[in-house]
Amino acid sequence: MVLLIVAAQPTPEQMLNLGQNFVMFLIAMAIGAALSAGLNRSKNHRMHTMGEALFEPPYKKAAKAETSWYKTFSGWQLVVFLVVTFIVGLNTTKFSINELLNEDGFNGAVRLFKGLFNPNFEILPKAVLNIIETIFMAFMATTLAIPVAFVLSFFCAKNIMKSPGAYTVYMILRTFLNFTRAIEALIWAIIFSVWVGIGPFAGMLALMIHSVASLAKQYSEMVETVSEGPIEGIQSTGATKLQTVWFAIVPQVILPYISFTVYRWDINVRMATIIGLVGGGGIGTMLIQYQGQAMWPEVGCIILVIAIVVWAMDQASAVIREALK
Repeated sequence: MVLLIVAAQPTPEQMLNLGQNFVMFLIAMAIGAALSAGLNRSKNHRMHTMGEALFEPPYKKAAKAETSWYKTFSGWQLVVFLVVTFIVGLNTTKFSINELLNEDGFNGAVRLFKGLFNPNFEILPKAVLNIIETIFMAFMATTLAIPVAFVLSFFCAKNIMKSPGAYTVYMILRTFLNFTRAIEALIWAIIFSVWVGIGPFAGMLALMIHSVASLAKQYSEMVETVSEGPIEGIQSTGATKLQTVWFAIVPQVILPYISFTVYRWDINVRMATIIGLVGGGGIGTMLIQYQGQAMWPEVGCIILVIAIVVWAMDQASAVIREALK
């Protein structure tokens, strides 16, 4: 497909024609698949493609003699793929050494860093108050997300939702949570800023929605890895579904749940500084105000406060999670 784009040199208008490009993509995929199938079935054993090498059954790999990667077709195919992808990436990101070393841009960066490294501590009290607000946003978002994620995690665990009806619920919830998690907290902050107005409440709601989706996924994956022995033991006593979950599964997952939750609070504190940029309240809003006016010494003070709090949270989180192991 990349070679096709390079050869055809489409204009910007042609690149916007999604229908035609989708057909071209399918044709390129079909040609590539046919070519790979032909090479893999050839009598020359060195002509196996990268796909064949990746997905080859273990018993076939074990039967083969060890061969250096540069003596195999798949090895060179991987090298060509990485080189072409890197070149396309350079072109797509418009990578330019000239712009990086441009004198005007470089002088602007020097002025910025001079401001950042000479923080204006006159705004320190205000920055401290805002970072406290940010910490409480993260705390409330995590606290409100825990019970919702806890309940959802059992409905999102494949080993529990086995019957056809339960499996349908599992698929619907999994899809919904994947969709919710795919929308970054920054986007949720924009949505809630319009919904409830700019401020810490909007930021807290954005973090809570994202935390529910993330925690439910992590919790459910823990449920899927529990030992079947306690479950079978509890079921043999005639326990109901709810009693089986409470007495056989919850004791096995409670410590990892706590560990994930502490880590999520740590993430939320860091994320709260970002969503403040779009009206989510806290120190992020203060940061964007000073940044918009190019007041770099004030920005330097805010960044210093954020860095200290994030470092302290990271250290505390690591100690707590280590203690819970």
